[in-house]
Amino acid sequence: MSFHEDRRIALDLHDKPSAPVWGLLSLQHLFAMFGATVLVPLITGLPPAVALVTSGAGTLLYIVITKGGIPAYLGSSFAFIAPILAASAMGGVEGALVGCMAAGLVYVVISLLIRAFGVNWLMRLLPPVVVGPVIMVIGLGLASVAVDMAMKGGVGADFTYNGTYLVTALATLLVAIVCATFLKNFLSMVPVLIGIVAGYLISIPLGLVEFSRVVEAPVFQVPQFIVPFVTYTPELNNAIIVAFLAAAIVPVAEHIGDQMVLSKVAGRNFLRHPGLGRSLLGDGLATLLAGVLGGPPNTTYGENIGVVAVTRVFSVFVIGGAACLAIVFGFIGKVSAFISTIPVPVMGGISIMLFGIIAASGLRMMVDNKVDLGIKRNLVITSVILTIGVGGALVQLGPNIEVAGMALAAIIGILLNLVLPGRPAHEESERMFEALGD
Repeated sequence: MSFHEDRRIALDLHDKPSAPVWGLLSLQHLFAMFGATVLVPLITGLPPAVALVTSGAGTLLYIVITKGGIPAYLGSSFAFIAPILAASAMGGVEGALVGCMAAGLVYVVISLLIRAFGVNWLMRLLPPVVVGPVIMVIGLGLASVAVDMAMKGGVGADFTYNGTYLVTALATLLVAIVCATFLKNFLSMVPVLIGIVAGYLISIPLGLVEFSRVVEAPVFQVPQFIVPFVTYTPELNNAIIVAFLAAAIVPVAEHIGDQMVLSKVAGRNFLRHPGLGRSLLGDGLATLLAGVLGGPPNTTYGENIGVVAVTRVFSVFVIGGAACLAIVFGFIGKVSAFISTIPVPVMGGISIMLFGIIAASGLRMMVDNKVDLGIKRNLVITSVILTIGVGGALVQLGPNIEVAGMALAAIIGILLNLVLPGRPAHEESERMFEALGD
């Protein structure tokens, strides 16, 4: 049975809506991704305006690479928050961006390997029993960052407990939870944005908001792009490169998970058509572009997949419209200045929920793919990934080179999946493909 016959759709992949409807549908996607996309640069110290531009430009590039075959929006990746913070401490923001570009190249190499050898080898390396716990580690590993932002207004020893910050963060969190739980339709898809707005309003009488920078900012302004050989000369720091190469395994696993979810939502098998190799190539080139321009790495966004699922609008023209709006917003100086006035505790309160949702989505992937933890093999793999990833274990490869946290957990999870006896990996990958359909 064809896609059109067995599923209700509002707009198909290549349907173009009328202008007014097009704008509203695209704006909805912009709202869905906005809070999370600007949260990553706010945490890592990168320019939020640049993140908006690279998010939009990366999405447009992704649409071109996938030949308009996947209705996915790309936003800032949470998987790279910890590596960017660590790399910035070692080599500054510029060093972190070199690592981001290296991570983008990992996607490109994997996509080329898929084109040469097919996709089953990658699915054998990254089945749900590995991908699910790794996604959980992304959220749980960042839990301390969210709590420090909420209680102290920042991450690190330089910040101390502040009761006003904690009250603001908890109020923000409460509003976001209520919105996510009780609101319906469109409003239920933007609880992060509503929570940030509420937290911002609460912060004003508490004296946590500084408006002067908004008043002084121009209406139109070129974002603070950090471009290699223009604003800085790249330096190849081996420790940073190795850390990002290892960390790139995590968002690759996350990418596979998103493609599986989107395939189920749309009733198509995007892992086969246009293919996981092409989608990874688009994601990798978008991440490479972001690193070149000074933005955080990109990844396909679950928030926007949720919008697609609810609205049944699969049009890539709508996704492209949202990307164009993001680019325009990045060049409006008042918007960039306003974003920078959002108090850190507000973002901390939102992060508590958002990072938890990331962890829960990993658990949901395991449930959806019927990963049985009653089987000792699955229990061992899951337990080891979670403990190593959340516990902060590391392997020292040299004086300044280490593989730690999420990256180490992903690598060990892959190795355990390969060596432990149990269900043949090729059967599991085929079962996933069959579940998605043709």
